[in-house]
Amino acid sequence: MGQIPDGARKIGIFTVVQSLRTPDDRFTEIPNFPYSPRYCELDDDEGGRVRVAWIEDGPADADPILLLHGEPSWSFLYRNMIPVLVAAGHRVICPDLVGFGRSDKPTRREDHTYARHVEWMRACAFDVLDLHRVTLFGQDWGGLIGLRLAAENPDRFARIVVANTGLPTGDFNMPEVWWQFREAIQTSPNIDVGRFVDSGCQRPMADDVREAYNAPFPDDSFCAGPRAMPGLVPTTPDDPASEANRSAWSVLSASSIPMLVAFSDGDPITGAMAPIFQQMPGAQGRDHPTIHGAGHFLQEDAGKELAAHMVRFLESDAG
Repeated sequence: MGQIPDGARKIGIFTVVQSLRTPDDRFTEIPNFPYSPRYCELDDDEGGRVRVAWIEDGPADADPILLLHGEPSWSFLYRNMIPVLVAAGHRVICPDLVGFGRSDKPTRREDHTYARHVEWMRACAFDVLDLHRVTLFGQDWGGLIGLRLAAENPDRFARIVVANTGLPTGDFNMPEVWWQFREAIQTSPNIDVGRFVDSGCQRPMADDVREAYNAPFPDDSFCAGPRAMPGLVPTTPDDPASEANRSAWSVLSASSIPMLVAFSDGDPITGAMAPIFQQMPGAQGRDHPTIHGAGHFLQEDAGKELAAHMVRFLESDAG
């Protein structure tokens, strides 16, 4: 196998993923986020284990809502949505992607692959939590991962909500602003995650909120996930993830799973995807909201409003 890369150790024929774990005291001053984390350990695909964190609230016997965040945020992004959903009687599950939040952080960019991130969320949601009748909410990478889960495990899902996301195959060009973001986060000497999230919002962000987005990343050695994720988005037709995403589109394009499309009016990265999702069979005949005055991270800009649209969608579909 040649020289073992820094950040990895060899066991038998495996190069085991080496991860960092953010100290718990980094999360003691998080505003308006009273949720205690739960943890599970999953295979890292290299003979080792990786710890995944999630938060949960609401009635244990209610159908679950799976809230999946994206790059470079964590479950804190959903703090304004969770109370609205729980007050309406729903069970909410909100994991931190591997490399983000309270989940373990593999230290090499090469340890992050699209397939691994899909598998880690699949294993957490289905092998560990055994979720059924799931309502998926996916934004940014939460959609890139969640839509794959829905397409590959359709019997587990009851509804889908897409918000400022997509499912790229590399067959179409990404917008220039996305390429600029990718360049910045991959090459900056140090990443200020809070400022990256802030730049994707349209409404003012308080200093303590910005610092909460920085909390999972004490220094740059914890930032391989945020640096790696843009490079995992398929940008050419022969990308390793392209064929799996095409297959997912094929399944979803023939699926009758009810779908709500709730995009903002201020996202130059994914805005063009809204009318495409509205053509999906499960989206037909629905009143799809546009969240006004919100940017890419519409959960941050307008979380309560977004959650209220979800509640109405769930009520109408149940009736």
